Amino acid sequence: MLRDVDIKDIWDGRFYGAEEKVRVGCNACEGCSDCCRTTGDSIILDPYDLYQLNKGTGLTFTEMIEKQIEIRSVDGMILPNIMEHDEARPEREDGCPFLNEKGRCSIYLHRPGFCRLFPVGRYYTGEPERMFRYFVQKDECTKKNSPRYKVRLKDWLGIPELKKYEAYINRWHYFLKDVSAGLNLMSESAREQIARYILQVFYVTPYHVQADFYGQFEMRMNKVRAELVALGIRLP
Repeated sequence: MLRDVDIKDIWDGRFYGAEEKVRVGCNACEGCSDCCRTTGDSIILDPYDLYQLNKGTGLTFTEMIEKQIEIRSVDGMILPNIMEHDEARPEREDGCPFLNEKGRCSIYLHRPGFCRLFPVGRYYTGEPERMFRYFVQKDECTKKNSPRYKVRLKDWLGIPELKKYEAYINRWHYFLKDVSAGLNLMSESAREQIARYILQVFYVTPYHVQADFYGQFEMRMNKVRAELVALGIRLP
């Protein structure tokens, strides 16, 4: 999720690479689930997140909508996010719908990238580099009286083929940014139609969880880019 703040107000003063160590370790958050109970609608899902949720829960987008996930407008795009409340379990007053009765993540091995990062964030540099860097968000983790130890960032993330994932997540970010800029030049009805088309292709259409994600994403990206260029949206 993008935050409209000055990075100097939220970071620890430096950027990190995936091979570097960051002081965020805390025994796998044992005994604490504060950040899972105050997410609001901030955990916006990218296609890899949805693929992982499909894989971890056995549920499709359609089966999860309005139960574990919902959709909302984000910079002109229509994107899914984790719901703050699980309506199927009304006894729960707050928190992520994937948080179990013991206060632990029930999809830990398949949790979204946002959750894997926390309290690390990504800083996107913009033009002309079009890349991102990692940074530690200060004062974001509210767990008290727990000394932090250093963990190698790639181990903290725990994502297979991390370089491939990083290239994908960077591409996805700037793709959304470019499309959003192009939609500003179109009518409201056209903007909504395109936004829903992107949602359909990248999220609603189920992924084959036994097949490689990146190949499936590439096919969908090529399809969508061709459609958007035909509609007059300029993409790098």
